[in-house]
Amino acid sequence: MLRKRGEEQHIRRGHGDLHLRNVARIDGKPVLFDALEFDPVVAAGDVLYDLAFLLMDLLARDLGHAASLVFNRYLIAASCDEHLDALAAMPFFLALRAAIRARVALDRRELVRGKDRAEAESEARRYVALAARLIAPTRPTLVAIGGLSGTGKSTIAAALVPFVDPAPGAVHLRSDIERKRLAGVRELDRLPPEAYTSQSSAQVYARLNELARRTAVGGHSAIIDAVHARAGERDEIASVAREAGVPFAGIWLELPLEARIRRVGVRRGDASDADAEVARAQQDYDPGEIRWRRIDASGHPGEVVARVRSALGL
Repeated sequence: MLRKRGEEQHIRRGHGDLHLRNVARIDGKPVLFDALEFDPVVAAGDVLYDLAFLLMDLLARDLGHAASLVFNRYLIAASCDEHLDALAAMPFFLALRAAIRARVALDRRELVRGKDRAEAESEARRYVALAARLIAPTRPTLVAIGGLSGTGKSTIAAALVPFVDPAPGAVHLRSDIERKRLAGVRELDRLPPEAYTSQSSAQVYARLNELARRTAVGGHSAIIDAVHARAGERDEIASVAREAGVPFAGIWLELPLEARIRRVGVRRGDASDADAEVARAQQDYDPGEIRWRRIDASGHPGEVVARVRSALGL
């Protein structure tokens, strides 16, 4: 797989040493420095291996939410099609990066004395323990979040991502983003109403299901965020999990119409095109029998996330 990624130009020169001590915040923006400049071969590697150094170091500092956010934004920006199959290598990449930092800490221990020496040894032990955990990831799972527009699917899915192993959190597969990708427009560009046909929706769900399948087969978890208003759509994603041999959980968010209208009315800078008119139109949907776990989506997002985590046993 890695040889194939090399042929596809995914192995190339990058930063090479992208841990948090080589990132500074200047004028509110992250600035990378101290890249491996002395040897282009040493500085070359899989782009996910370069990213893994930053993800690992965020995990090492108990910044799992930040790690999952960086991970998913990278997949969106780079087009996840190119990288889902390579997630099979992520446990190796993350563990190797942790082992490198452990070795650096041990080398530093030999150069210092007293309190600094004890701190260096403690840091090395933390990185070794992290490497041991990352190299043996838990079994992946697929979680589908459904519900009508304005129930908070994307907000809840994004908040849930860090809690779904393996590290650095589940891949967030979102229908709004994949619809824009299929239409050839940018994430925040609005699509006209005629772009939301039953045929285009079928293509979006087929794409989500295929991305979820590839993610699971690669040993990673995914959260599939889409309305899933039809029983067939809910059955299909459950079938993907069965065929991939991974556990599946479906969550259905529920919220009264007026609350949903208020929520879609205050959205800004989001990939969703749903507005009050869409929310009202969806009120007439007949979703059929919903066998997924129904969750009250009212209240603060943190409260809803807590309900979903409890339902999923996270």
